[in-house]
Amino acid sequence: MLQPMTAKELEYIADSMSNEDLLIKQNAQVATMATTPALRNLCSQLVQTHQQHYESLLHAISHHQQLAPTQPQ
Repeated sequence: MLQPMTAKELEYIADSMSNEDLLIKQNAQVATMATTPALRNLCSQLVQTHQQHYESLLHAISHHQQLAPTQPQ
């Protein structure tokens, strides 16, 4: 049975999402400024890879919300 993530695990995922977002932005910027097609293609591929990583992390957080106990307010 899956357990809800700890606060430390959630912090790690949030940090990882921030890092992936930064890598997406940096590679997108280099892709627009690249002077060679090979570099432009590489950066575009890296943007897609980091977007997939970001989506995977987002999915993990969404899955956690389904497992986490709700707290009364």
